[in-house]
Amino acid sequence: MNRIEDNRQKKVYEIISIVKLASLLFCGIIVFKSYFNNKQPYINTENGHLNIIYLGLTICILTLIYASWSFFSKKILKTKYVKLIAYIENFIFISIFFTSIFLSGNHTSQYKFLFLFIIITSTIQLGMTHGITIAFISSMLLLGMDLICLPNVEINHYFENDLILAGVFMLTAWPLGHYVNIENEYRKNLAHLVNTDGLTGVFNHRFFHESLKKQIEISKKSKLPLSMLILDVDYFKHYNDLQGHQKGDRVLSQIGSILNANARSKDIVARYGGEEFTVILPNTIEKEAIFIAEQIRLAIENCKFEGEENQPKGKLTVSIGVSTFPDKAKNDIELVDSADDALYRAKFFNKNRVETYYSILEELKSDIEDEHIDLITSIKTLISVINAKDKYTYGHSERVVMFSKLLGDKLHLSEDDKKLLKYGAYMHDIGKINIPKEILNKKMPLTNDEWELLKEHPVNGIEIIKSVDSLKNIIPLILHHHERYDGKGYPCELKGEDIPYLARILTVVDSFDAMTSNRPYNIGKTFDEAIWELRKCSSTQFDPNIVEAFIQVIEENKGNFDNSTLFSQK
Repeated sequence: MNRIEDNRQKKVYEIISIVKLASLLFCGIIVFKSYFNNKQPYINTENGHLNIIYLGLTICILTLIYASWSFFSKKILKTKYVKLIAYIENFIFISIFFTSIFLSGNHTSQYKFLFLFIIITSTIQLGMTHGITIAFISSMLLLGMDLICLPNVEINHYFENDLILAGVFMLTAWPLGHYVNIENEYRKNLAHLVNTDGLTGVFNHRFFHESLKKQIEISKKSKLPLSMLILDVDYFKHYNDLQGHQKGDRVLSQIGSILNANARSKDIVARYGGEEFTVILPNTIEKEAIFIAEQIRLAIENCKFEGEENQPKGKLTVSIGVSTFPDKAKNDIELVDSADDALYRAKFFNKNRVETYYSILEELKSDIEDEHIDLITSIKTLISVINAKDKYTYGHSERVVMFSKLLGDKLHLSEDDKKLLKYGAYMHDIGKINIPKEILNKKMPLTNDEWELLKEHPVNGIEIIKSVDSLKNIIPLILHHHERYDGKGYPCELKGEDIPYLARILTVVDSFDAMTSNRPYNIGKTFDEAIWELRKCSSTQFDPNIVEAFIQVIEENKGNFDNSTLFSQK
């Protein structure tokens, strides 16, 4: 809509510029005609030389005005001083018209209609109030000229005629200005309808992206931070299934009202899609954004929604992800992705919470040689590509990292080992970049050839990072996370404690997440089902001590996360 409005403004300015240029041309003709009609030929008069200079200067001035207007007509829409330039320009035109009328006969001039040009263009450009003001000033100039030039006459016919002309000026400005105001109001209402989500009353998805790009540019120029929230209604599918979509729509409408009520005047609230909303927070640091997000979360939690008592936790709540430009993202796309990742983490940890974006790779940058920093960006891109290819395991790496951190604490790993486990967990599937999408998403069991190709991803993974000395300690985790405790795994068929300890930890966590995730060929298990499976495979597929420690982690943190809907909907 903004692009359409910009094009419209350009068209209007083009029309106005043509009218004003034409009016200037008329003024030049009037001056030229007046001198030839009222004077002898320039060359034969005593002051002929001066008259020629005077006329030449007049034409030059008009030409400069043409050039100035042509320049400003292209630049005027890009400056914040649009109105000031228009006011100055209108003053100049009034002066030129009055001078042309004065030189062509003063009160007897037949060119007093010239003022109509500036009345019409100023009304179209700046509205009814300005148009009427210009009409009033033009009328006063004409009537004042009549009184000054004929001060002692009993009946001033020129004044009477110009009173009628003044009425024409006012009647031109008033209805035209009224029409312009109506048209502007109509366009604003239309723009509001185009930019607003009809259900929730907040801005829509398209307007959000347009606004985010603009705010990013403003933030770059002003060197001020820009924060963003993404909200998702918890268990909304469950609510719709029980209450119906009409009541679900009512909930979304209520949440839209709550967001508008809790947002600041400078904030931009939009519906991102489905049950997701976004809030753009200009000139806002992360700490302040978290505070605003928490206010919104509490406002929604404390609001009474019809039928919310049937929700899994007895209340209808939201999870919120927070990210900030430029600290956590370098452009609008990264800002959305990072806020979305933070939202995913909030959904993971039992929902109804606010989480900020945290990147493992950003932490890794502090531990890697400067010459290999670019590789981190490449790794992030590769992992994003893998997630895009394998939509059924979206967020798998993030979940494995979270589980690994909890298990690392339980096993009392050293800080260095915790860090290695975290990095390995994040990058353990990077070798899947070479696996075709058709194999990753296949809904039927894999053929022997396809299975052999899939089993190559640990080796492929170490090929990607082996040139980086800082990552060499992660290689065992990537290479051996599919080894089995009984020696029947791959790629090296290592057995028992021959398998690196951190790789054995990663195997348990990776397998648990794989079991509890929905895959193309089966529905994910519940946590209790997956725990039973871990115990069943203890000492054969998994290290028994690590299995028991991990089960304790799951049992101790059941209040912090559950998988009842985590892996079936984001």
